[in-house]
Amino acid sequence: MEEKIVDGIRTRTTTDAVYETLHDQIVSLAILPGTKLSETEVARRFGVSRQPVRNAFTRLGNEDLLLIRPQKATEVRGFSMDRLELARLVRRAVELEVIHGAIETWDAEKDAKLGENLALQENALAKGDLPAFHALDYDFHKLIYVLGGNPLAFEVMLECKQKVDRLCMLGLGKDREANSILEDHYEIADGLALRDLSRAQTAVRKHLSRLDDTIAFIHERHPEYFE
Repeated sequence: MEEKIVDGIRTRTTTDAVYETLHDQIVSLAILPGTKLSETEVARRFGVSRQPVRNAFTRLGNEDLLLIRPQKATEVRGFSMDRLELARLVRRAVELEVIHGAIETWDAEKDAKLGENLALQENALAKGDLPAFHALDYDFHKLIYVLGGNPLAFEVMLECKQKVDRLCMLGLGKDREANSILEDHYEIADGLALRDLSRAQTAVRKHLSRLDDTIAFIHERHPEYFE
């Protein structure tokens, strides 16, 4: 099974299935950096031919998740501090620009929608429901992009975020920082509500800088996973 079109809609293919499974396993660190992957073995595992596996490997390579070298084994790519910093730089630049654009069109209706999300975040924390909180965290950021008129830019931000999230799976204190994350969200929302660009962008910078110490700690504690 490969790409099929049904009524003009692209359906899920074998390549998609292999790609999505491997992507999830690599990002969740079920498959660790440095692990060697064989097209033949992966094809046997999925019960498919080598071509969709090769296609999936190419997509993962384009996302810096696999290192594909001619005549050498393909392996799960390690972390690079330079690439991590680039991903964080791009995300920060995109977030700040999105906030800049959102400020210009922000109104009471948009503020109310963001407020509904914040109330749900607070409720999730009060109940100790961290999975729900993290899902609402995702929705909070996406709402700003959508309400600000830049929904496609969210995909760029998400790609950058996922590269950093994979690293943080090694030892982040994410759950312990939930209250601080919520405080940041309120500060960002206040800046938008007041249409105060400096306040909103300062809150975004503070929010994104929370990972500085975590990344440095993981780099020191797990050097074997870095290039």
